[in-house]
Amino acid sequence: MPSAMSVLRVLSLFGLLLLAAAVPLHAIAADASARDFVTAIYRNYEGKEAKGVPLDSPAIRTLLTPGLMQLIDADQKQAAQRKEPPELDGDPFVDAQDWDIPSFKVDVVDKGPTKAEATVEFLNGGQQTSVTLLLVKLNNAWRIDNIVWQEGSVREILTRKK
Repeated sequence: MPSAMSVLRVLSLFGLLLLAAAVPLHAIAADASARDFVTAIYRNYEGKEAKGVPLDSPAIRTLLTPGLMQLIDADQKQAAQRKEPPELDGDPFVDAQDWDIPSFKVDVVDKGPTKAEATVEFLNGGQQTSVTLLLVKLNNAWRIDNIVWQEGSVREILTRKK
C-alpha cells in the first residue's frame, strides 16, 4: 500500500501537469525585451504627429537583419535607376503609405532561444490592421527578419521574379 506522502506527491505532480496543459503554448510570451523592441518601433507611429521609421533613415539599420536590409537597399537602388517607385512602396510597419494610429497592441510569442514572432494590431484610419514581425536575436539584440501582412510580406515582394 502506498504511503500518504507518495500519494500526495503523485497528486501534486498530476496537478502541475494539468495546470501546464491548461496554458496553451502560443500564449507563452517571449522575453520582455522582444516586446519592448517592437513597442519602441510602434511608438513612432502612434498619434496624429507620428513620423514613423523611414526606410532610408539610419535608425532602420538597427531594426532589421542585414539580409532584409540588403533586399530593401537593392530595391531602392533599382527603383532609382528606373526612376520609378520601389517595389516596397509604402511603410511596411503599418502596411500603408499614410497612417493615423491612435494606439496599438503588441503580442509576442517565443519561437525558440533566438526567434520570436510579434503581432501588432491597431486601427489605421478606422480600419483594423494586423502586422506580424518575424524577429531573430543577433548579437544579443532583436532584429526584424521579415514583416508579414495579410496579403504578403516584405521578403515576398522583394524576392519575386519581375
